[in-house]
Amino acid sequence: MATPNQEDELTMSTDEFLEAQAELYHHCIAFVKSLTLKAATDLGVADAIHRRGGAATLSDLASETGIHPTKLSNLRRIMRVLTASGIFSVQHSDVVSDDDAVYKLTRVSRLLVKSSSYQLSPVVPVLVDPFAWSALLRMPEWLATDERASLFDLAHGCPLWDTTVEDGGLFKDGMAADSRVAMHVLLARCGGVFEAVRSSLVDVGGSHGTTAAAVAKAFPHIKCTVLDLPDVVAGAPANDAAVTFVAGDMFEYIPPADAILLKWILHDWKDEDCIKILRRCKEAIPSRDAGGKVIIIETVVGSGSPAAQQIFSKEAQVLMDVFMMYIDGIEREEHEWSKIFFEAGFSDYKITPINGVLSVIEVYP
Repeated sequence: MATPNQEDELTMSTDEFLEAQAELYHHCIAFVKSLTLKAATDLGVADAIHRRGGAATLSDLASETGIHPTKLSNLRRIMRVLTASGIFSVQHSDVVSDDDAVYKLTRVSRLLVKSSSYQLSPVVPVLVDPFAWSALLRMPEWLATDERASLFDLAHGCPLWDTTVEDGGLFKDGMAADSRVAMHVLLARCGGVFEAVRSSLVDVGGSHGTTAAAVAKAFPHIKCTVLDLPDVVAGAPANDAAVTFVAGDMFEYIPPADAILLKWILHDWKDEDCIKILRRCKEAIPSRDAGGKVIIIETVVGSGSPAAQQIFSKEAQVLMDVFMMYIDGIEREEHEWSKIFFEAGFSDYKITPINGVLSVIEVYP
């Protein structure tokens, strides 16, 4: 008698089998999309197309990016992946040849043009990171044990934060680029979150102040302060009069303010650590009646309008969640956020989705 699994195999048609095989292989080599995207970003392909007026041939790209003439066919193969993925678009004439294709920017690759005020090319090497990938490759053995160290610690013998000190500013630049884009969208869509802040805000873990500076520029009545570790604050810009920098540890003390801002902070930490941070935040703000609140800019897995919850947004949320596993981080669903808010002593919260990945959470004492 056939087992259930054997019956499943027997009921699969040849076409279904071939389609399943193709789908499996597609998932196995999906990392190639990430690597070609990073290669194109490192080479400045989007900038090359932009400099050519928004349309460039393969020869144009080779000339602009310094590709060796003998590698022109390899560049075509890379561009074929990136056009199939929707990163760039391509047009052909009636007679197809290597050099007849004309490549153009899409809404995605426009974010990679370095001359844009809201470019995200510095984020690509942060996410397409061999240190992270090599750590995530250790998932099977890590999951099978009670190992307390993170995947990153296990793979590299030190915490991620030790490597960012000596990465040439790669991580800091990536986060600053992300902040510029996120705040551009956030202030346009839900600026009232900050407009209601009475007079002061502390950006916890705000690095060199990109997010705080955006708030200060949009709302001059708000005195903005950045709290970060001493080595981070030591490298902060000295000519930004709109933002004050304070060295400290968010687990120990957060300066008093009407509002505390946490952008991409809590997803780095386990629940018990988030509760400690949030308790320090609660100590720093006044009552809700007096305008006190914590503003969190993070992913809320499963949040968003139906339009925002298309396949790219939903998949991006859950992919980012597993990506964060490499440092024991987590992207949380609403019920997980709610649990840590109430355990930290807060009474209420409000979630406002701002795009497919990010939401603003206002948490009230």
